[in-house]
Amino acid sequence: MTTKSAIQQDLKAAMLSLDKKTVNALRLVTAAIKQIEVDERIDVDDARLLAILEKLIKQRKESIQQFQAAERHDLVAQEQFELSVIGKYMPEPLAEAQILKIIDDAMLATQATKISDMGKVMAHIKPQLQGRVDMSQVSSMIKAKLT
Repeated sequence: MTTKSAIQQDLKAAMLSLDKKTVNALRLVTAAIKQIEVDERIDVDDARLLAILEKLIKQRKESIQQFQAAERHDLVAQEQFELSVIGKYMPEPLAEAQILKIIDDAMLATQATKISDMGKVMAHIKPQLQGRVDMSQVSSMIKAKLT
Protein backbone atom coordinates (compact mmCIF):
# COMPACT_ATOMS: atom_id res chain seq x y z
CA MET A 1 0.00 0.00 0.00
CA THR A 2 1.37 3.40 -0.93
CA THR A 3 1.43 6.28 1.49
CA LYS A 4 -1.01 8.17 -0.70
CA SER A 5 -3.58 5.36 -0.54
CA ALA A 6 -3.04 5.05 3.23
CA ILE A 7 -3.85 8.75 3.60
CA GLN A 8 -7.00 8.33 1.51
CA GLN A 9 -8.13 5.30 3.54
CA ASP A 10 -7.48 7.14 6.81
CA LEU A 11 -9.49 10.09 5.50
CA LYS A 12 -12.43 7.82 4.72
CA ALA A 13 -12.19 6.19 8.15
CA ALA A 14 -12.10 9.61 9.86
CA MET A 15 -15.15 10.71 7.87
CA LEU A 16 -17.07 7.61 8.90
CA SER A 17 -16.15 8.09 12.56
CA LEU A 18 -17.11 11.80 12.35
CA ASP A 19 -13.66 12.92 13.54
CA LYS A 20 -13.73 16.47 12.15
CA LYS A 21 -10.26 17.48 13.31
CA THR A 22 -8.60 14.51 11.63
CA VAL A 23 -10.72 14.95 8.51
CA ASN A 24 -9.63 18.59 8.24
CA ALA A 25 -5.96 17.71 8.75
CA LEU A 26 -6.06 14.94 6.15
CA ARG A 27 -7.91 17.16 3.70
CA LEU A 28 -5.03 19.63 3.95
CA VAL A 29 -2.67 16.84 2.95
CA THR A 30 -4.83 15.57 0.11
CA ALA A 31 -5.31 19.13 -1.17
CA ALA A 32 -1.54 19.64 -1.27
CA ILE A 33 -1.13 16.36 -3.16
CA LYS A 34 -3.90 17.21 -5.61
CA GLN A 35 -2.45 20.66 -6.22
CA ILE A 36 0.92 19.18 -7.23
CA GLU A 37 -0.79 16.58 -9.42
CA VAL A 38 -2.86 19.19 -11.24
CA ASP A 39 -0.14 21.83 -11.54
CA GLU A 40 2.53 19.45 -12.81
CA ARG A 41 0.22 16.93 -14.52
CA ILE A 42 1.81 13.99 -12.74
CA ASP A 43 0.77 11.22 -10.40
CA VAL A 44 2.54 11.79 -7.07
CA ASP A 45 4.72 8.84 -6.05
CA ASP A 46 6.00 8.10 -2.54
CA ALA A 47 9.27 10.01 -3.04
CA ARG A 48 7.45 13.16 -4.11
CA LEU A 49 4.86 12.65 -1.38
CA LEU A 50 7.65 12.72 1.21
CA ALA A 51 8.77 16.12 -0.10
CA ILE A 52 5.17 17.39 0.12
CA LEU A 53 4.78 16.10 3.67
CA GLU A 54 8.12 17.64 4.67
CA LYS A 55 6.95 21.00 3.35
CA LEU A 56 3.67 20.73 5.28
CA ILE A 57 5.53 19.82 8.46
CA LYS A 58 7.91 22.75 8.03
CA GLN A 59 4.94 25.10 7.54
CA ARG A 60 3.27 23.78 10.69
CA LYS A 61 6.43 24.22 12.77
CA GLU A 62 6.87 27.81 11.57
CA SER A 63 3.21 28.55 12.29
CA ILE A 64 3.52 27.12 15.79
CA GLN A 65 6.45 29.44 16.53
CA GLN A 66 4.54 32.47 15.25
CA PHE A 67 1.35 31.58 17.11
CA GLN A 68 3.29 31.00 20.34
CA ALA A 69 4.90 34.42 19.98
CA ALA A 70 1.43 35.92 19.53
CA GLU A 71 0.11 33.85 22.47
CA ARG A 72 -2.59 32.22 20.32
CA HIS A 73 -2.73 28.93 22.20
CA ASP A 74 -5.86 27.76 20.38
CA LEU A 75 -4.08 28.00 17.03
CA VAL A 76 -0.94 26.39 18.47
CA ALA A 77 -3.01 23.38 19.55
CA GLN A 78 -4.59 23.12 16.08
CA GLU A 79 -1.20 23.26 14.33
CA GLN A 80 0.29 20.71 16.72
CA PHE A 81 -2.59 18.34 16.04
CA GLU A 82 -2.11 18.72 12.28
CA LEU A 83 1.62 18.15 12.75
CA SER A 84 0.95 14.91 14.63
CA VAL A 85 -1.44 13.68 11.92
CA ILE A 86 1.01 14.49 9.10
CA GLY A 87 3.90 12.98 11.07
CA LYS A 88 2.22 9.55 11.06
CA TYR A 89 2.98 9.23 7.35
CA MET A 90 6.66 10.07 7.61
CA PRO A 91 9.28 7.30 7.73
CA GLU A 92 11.03 6.41 10.97
CA PRO A 93 13.65 9.06 11.87
CA LEU A 94 17.29 8.03 11.91
CA ALA A 95 19.63 8.12 14.89
CA GLU A 96 22.65 10.42 14.76
CA ALA A 97 25.05 7.48 14.47
CA GLN A 98 23.19 6.21 11.39
CA ILE A 99 23.27 9.67 9.83
CA LEU A 100 27.01 9.98 10.43
CA LYS A 101 27.63 6.59 8.83
CA ILE A 102 25.62 7.58 5.74
CA ILE A 103 27.57 10.85 5.54
CA ASP A 104 30.91 9.01 5.84
CA ASP A 105 29.88 6.53 3.13
CA ALA A 106 28.79 9.36 0.85
CA MET A 107 32.06 11.23 1.41
CA LEU A 108 33.98 8.11 0.39
CA ALA A 109 31.77 7.49 -2.64
CA THR A 110 32.04 11.08 -3.88
CA GLN A 111 35.69 11.46 -2.79
CA ALA A 112 34.78 14.66 -0.93
CA THR A 113 37.69 16.28 0.88
CA LYS A 114 36.95 20.00 0.90
CA ILE A 115 33.99 22.28 1.57
CA SER A 116 33.41 22.86 -2.15
CA ASP A 117 32.48 19.14 -2.44
CA MET A 118 29.54 19.59 -0.08
CA GLY A 119 26.99 19.78 -2.91
CA LYS A 120 28.10 16.39 -4.27
CA VAL A 121 27.74 14.80 -0.84
CA MET A 122 24.30 16.35 -0.26
CA ALA A 123 23.09 15.19 -3.69
CA HIS A 124 24.35 11.68 -2.93
CA ILE A 125 22.63 11.32 0.46
CA LYS A 126 19.41 13.26 -0.06
CA PRO A 127 17.43 10.30 -1.49
CA GLN A 128 18.46 8.14 1.49
CA LEU A 129 17.64 10.70 4.15
CA GLN A 130 14.66 12.60 2.76
CA GLY A 131 11.82 12.64 5.22
CA ARG A 132 13.82 10.86 7.88
CA VAL A 133 15.92 13.75 9.17
CA ASP A 134 16.15 17.54 9.02
CA MET A 135 18.40 18.24 6.04
CA SER A 136 19.71 21.47 7.58
CA GLN A 137 21.06 19.37 10.46
CA VAL A 138 22.72 17.03 7.95
CA SER A 139 24.17 20.01 6.10
CA SER A 140 25.83 21.31 9.26
CA MET A 141 27.21 17.83 10.03
CA ILE A 142 28.74 17.59 6.55
CA LYS A 143 30.14 21.08 6.83
CA ALA A 144 31.79 20.17 10.15
CA LYS A 145 33.40 17.09 8.61
CA LEU A 146 34.68 18.92 5.54
CA THR A 147 36.26 21.86 7.37
